Amino acid sequence: MKTMSLHNQVEMPQLGFGVWQVEENEAVPAVTKAFETGYRHIDTAAIYGNEKQVGEAIKQSGLGRDEIFITTKVWNADQGYDNTIKAMETSLDKLGLDYVDLYLIHWPTPEYDDYVETYKALEQLQKDGKTKAIGVCNFDIEHLERIMEECEVKPAVNQVECHPYLAQNELKEFGRKHGIHIEAWSPLMQGGEVLKDDVITSIAEKHEKTPAQVVIRWHLQSDAIVIPKSVTPHRIEENFDVFDFELSTEDMEAINRLDRNGRKGPKPSEMNVR
Repeated sequence: MKTMSLHNQVEMPQLGFGVWQVEENEAVPAVTKAFETGYRHIDTAAIYGNEKQVGEAIKQSGLGRDEIFITTKVWNADQGYDNTIKAMETSLDKLGLDYVDLYLIHWPTPEYDDYVETYKALEQLQKDGKTKAIGVCNFDIEHLERIMEECEVKPAVNQVECHPYLAQNELKEFGRKHGIHIEAWSPLMQGGEVLKDDVITSIAEKHEKTPAQVVIRWHLQSDAIVIPKSVTPHRIEENFDVFDFELSTEDMEAINRLDRNGRKGPKPSEMNVR
């Protein structure tokens, strides 16, 4: 399994398993199946309501703590310095862990202007050993620049909506320049529209792979960290079975041309739900 070296030398598995929209009753079997398949990186969040179940699956797995990489996130309603410190304690308690590997701010919610103070709490949590690395989700360049200007530790990761219809090239370029890794949520696109694209399906046919495998491979070869989600056992396996083929330069270029700013989730600058 390829890992990405974060700027503080923490190694993060490039392919992970996401549990957004995984119901409580489905989370333990889904994460258990992911571990059995070979995933070692699990991405959860306070707002997902399944940290406790992820913790249960970790406990049942028998895997050593140093064998797995766990990400969670502080929700918008818990932003602010003191609230973030408390939110981390709650998450660790639910997960049954002493620390997480990566802690992220879920949204900048610029309307409330708490994200700098929140990030300073993340810096403290990292100093205290509660998380090995810190970063953000859904941050635009202007939000990242402000963090880098007003805080001490630059984000290791920026997790954003990213798929062939929303390639996030500007953010990727900014990340490359500053050593901030892009991590793709909704990597197969909500609704799966991209999986039916003629370009994707023809490349999949050529490689004797599924459209989902081709899209995951595109993310990996674009140097993005990617966290596909599924609760279906054969799809959990399928999404992991992407290391025995490679997309050609022509394949990559054809997929890159599909970019059309096809965002499905909220715009970061407009998200104000708490």
